[in-house]
Amino acid sequence: MMKSFAPGLAIAFVLALPALADDDPLPSWNEGDTKRAIIAFVRGVTDKDSDTYVGEDARIATFDNDGTLWIEQPMYTQLAFALDRVKEMADDHPEWKTTQPFQAVLEGDMKALGAAGEKGLLELVATTHAGMSTERFAEIASDWLAGAKHPKFDQPYTALVYQPMLELIEYLQDNDFETFIVSGGGIEFMRPWTEEVYGIPPQQVVGSSIATEFKMVDGKPALMRTDKIDFIDDKAGKPVGINAHIGHRPIAAFGNSDGDFEMLQYTTIGADGLRLGAFVHHTDAEREYAYDRETHIGKLDKGLDAAAENGWLLIDMKTDWKTIFPQ
Repeated sequence: MMKSFAPGLAIAFVLALPALADDDPLPSWNEGDTKRAIIAFVRGVTDKDSDTYVGEDARIATFDNDGTLWIEQPMYTQLAFALDRVKEMADDHPEWKTTQPFQAVLEGDMKALGAAGEKGLLELVATTHAGMSTERFAEIASDWLAGAKHPKFDQPYTALVYQPMLELIEYLQDNDFETFIVSGGGIEFMRPWTEEVYGIPPQQVVGSSIATEFKMVDGKPALMRTDKIDFIDDKAGKPVGINAHIGHRPIAAFGNSDGDFEMLQYTTIGADGLRLGAFVHHTDAEREYAYDRETHIGKLDKGLDAAAENGWLLIDMKTDWKTIFPQ
């Protein structure tokens, strides 16, 4: 059995290890405690002569997507997709002109949309993502991503991924980690593009889902999307999703908000061996956005307070990253 390390002691252990003499695996990361801790963690679990060695079959790392791997402000990318879908579908639904939250979308009333709360947003997503096969939905989502641009940076959303995190994924994969996305976003919204953008294949994506039904359509089998929510892969749902889809507890987990809190707990607390949990802390208003406690998108409050106690890294975007997006 692997030796057990308390989270705080684990971080102290990795910080104490010397830097690797190999070529820099994380060139977009500034030198400092955060980068050293990540590299030393990887070294600690892959060195067969170390008592913290972890076999390849147990080297599992999970990553949240929104705000951890790509931009999430001023709204989640999938929400922007859903709002555009409402406008596109509106001619076929005249009742939406007087029905909230659809009316708020059509009138551009963000205050009324915000007042609809989580229930209203889920209704938007369920309605605009339903009534088609899984294949057709993947085509619609992919076509939208190919043309949609971020309102601040005027770039495709898939260009606004975090270069340092791309390097981290590749670094872990080079050291025989299996890397998984575990996101509150829709599993079928992400799967068409994660391999091309992140190098993470669709079968290693865990996310929220709506219920699907098997039907014969024009003599061919199809999975048809309904308007019923099947599973929300957020907060306490993330460990549940990890168990259902992956079947192993991760040894490393990366998030950016309180929605990832339970995933970091599940990964690092009460488990054998060396563990690593980390939050990406958005601190760079000039190159991206600065936010934590006072935001409705990607709120980091409970996690910010608990990081030191649990030995979780806070990846400071402003000071730890040389660059934010791929050049």
